[in-house]
Amino acid sequence: MLASQSPRRAALMKELGIPFRVVATEHIHEEYPEHLTGGEIAQYLAEHKSDAYIAPMEKHQVLLTADTIVWHGEKELGKPAHREEAIGMIENLSGDTHQVFTGVCLRSVDARRAFHVVTDVSFSRLEREEIERYVDQYKPYDKAGAYGIQEWIGHIAVEKIVGSYFNVMGLPVQKVYSELKEFVGLIK
Repeated sequence: MLASQSPRRAALMKELGIPFRVVATEHIHEEYPEHLTGGEIAQYLAEHKSDAYIAPMEKHQVLLTADTIVWHGEKELGKPAHREEAIGMIENLSGDTHQVFTGVCLRSVDARRAFHVVTDVSFSRLEREEIERYVDQYKPYDKAGAYGIQEWIGHIAVEKIVGSYFNVMGLPVQKVYSELKEFVGLIK
């Protein structure tokens, strides 16, 4: 079971060829203890989302929750609330390297495993007009750091990636596959 409203995560899970269904969870406030940084935040939020799923589970079921954050300048860049915030976030990322962390929690009736994956992403220097064009056309208000790597901005801005491309999309599929395989032995 995938507890996520993200169409990108659902599409990536489908491409893994693992049978799953999307389930709803209670909406959670994406707050975390102040002392957490980077991957700790993403993993904490993934576990928090898992805890919010309170429907009964059958013994053979596995619940997967995930959360992706952008980390730059020793702080988290969440989902922008409005146009100017989105533009400001991308301006901060322009010409610099940032980290994308995705935390994942796997839970069954009697077991739980959480982990996180990091990818370094380097952006070229962007002009204000390019940033505004992207924000106005793609409206990235549902994306951490105000961008989707699979969209136009990813094509023009990403100079270098160290780590999983799919992690930047919101689900480190290779790691999820190997962890699921080890977690429950469902994948043969």
